[in-house]
Amino acid sequence: MPNTSSRPDWDIFCQVIDNFGDIGICWRLARQLRSERQLHVRLWVDELEVFRALRPEVDPGLSMQELQGVEIRRWETPFVTPLPAHAVLETFACRIPEAFIAAMAQQSPRPVWINLDYLSAEAWVPGFHTLPSPHPRLPLNKSFFFPGFSRDTGGLLRERDLLARRQQFAASAEQQAALWRQTGGAPPPVGSLLVSLFAYENPAIKDLLLLWQEAPMPVCCLASLSRALPAIESYAGQPLKAGALLRRGALEIRILPFLEQDLYDRLLWLCDLNFVRGEDSFLRAQWAARPMVWHIYPQQAAAHIAKLDAFLDLYCTDLPTASASAVREFWHAWSAGHVDAAHWWRFASCLPTLREHAKRWQEGLASEDDLSTRLLRFARSSL
Repeated sequence: MPNTSSRPDWDIFCQVIDNFGDIGICWRLARQLRSERQLHVRLWVDELEVFRALRPEVDPGLSMQELQGVEIRRWETPFVTPLPAHAVLETFACRIPEAFIAAMAQQSPRPVWINLDYLSAEAWVPGFHTLPSPHPRLPLNKSFFFPGFSRDTGGLLRERDLLARRQQFAASAEQQAALWRQTGGAPPPVGSLLVSLFAYENPAIKDLLLLWQEAPMPVCCLASLSRALPAIESYAGQPLKAGALLRRGALEIRILPFLEQDLYDRLLWLCDLNFVRGEDSFLRAQWAARPMVWHIYPQQAAAHIAKLDAFLDLYCTDLPTASASAVREFWHAWSAGHVDAAHWWRFASCLPTLREHAKRWQEGLASEDDLSTRLLRFARSSL
């Protein structure tokens, strides 16, 4: 059982809004603060059933449990308020309980209260990073903390040993063979283009599968169970489940189970091209140092396109003009839901260049302090 006798160092609140990005990021951060900094972390999650998809050890029936040294609490109603931690992190604009906020105001010294926002490359982010927001009634300040790609933001989530683990995996035929066994298959034929596919609903998936079917080289598509499955089933003309294998022309599709985070990281390291979505898989694809395609979360009035373009402006800066144009064109077509042969072949022809670029991009990101380091530095300076 968790040790509840002492005041935690960090409370992290996670409200599962949609998909897995929010709990995925919160769990990675909580685990990192515990394993690398030996901090007492209490992670509050309202949907433990969703959390269990990422960590099968989680028991949704328990109000309190411990996983890898992190105290896991079910965020339930009515909320029984414990002693707040020294630092309180509400994530992705979730609203922590009013009773807990009132308890924070009674502490001396009062907790550092931080709102961890979504990752964005938009130009306005540095200007809003760490800005305070006074509570209207209580003697509390909440500070906004924005992850980002520049030195004047909150940085990016990255464990200390992540890059070393990736390099070990790349050098180990045994580890790669183990991954194939764990995902239920054998390696594809030598010379295949190995692609991971993780996306939201997108009619462009069927477009792309039809193109890969006629490709001049073998294509092996590894599709983890996700909201992309109906589009794959539409292409296949039949229901599919984890373990299914479909071959048509040059294309082989393997339907994988939903992978827990550590296995999914290895899948990204293994593939030649990664289609990712949202925030967590998007960031992990960058640490994988492989070419990628981002399916950004769609928003009303196409508000997500500005966020997509802001990242592309950074990501494409050092690419040759033709490659940058191909990346922009394909990513926009993918997010718009329609990919034609010209989009794909222009993009595919640039994959050798994009692979070298992905390595340089990852090295540049890794030269900066990570998110946990910047969070802890800010919290210490605010106490």
